[in-house]
Amino acid sequence: MLFPVRCFTCGAVIGHLWEKYLERVQRGEHPAKVLDELGVKRYCCRRMFLSHIEVAREVLQFPKIS
Repeated sequence: MLFPVRCFTCGAVIGHLWEKYLERVQRGEHPAKVLDELGVKRYCCRRMFLSHIEVAREVLQFPKIS
């Protein structure tokens, strides 16, 4: 649901880069170029960015069942 703070495979801290990555990709930049410029070199870390699906906002729309 939320972007992870660390890479699941290598444990590198990547959470602080998510907002920058998302902003630049939404402006139309190529994801590979953005990841290179942000310094994300390992393919395990890159897949964290490329495969993440933001579902938190969709889940928050549903009312809480008591």
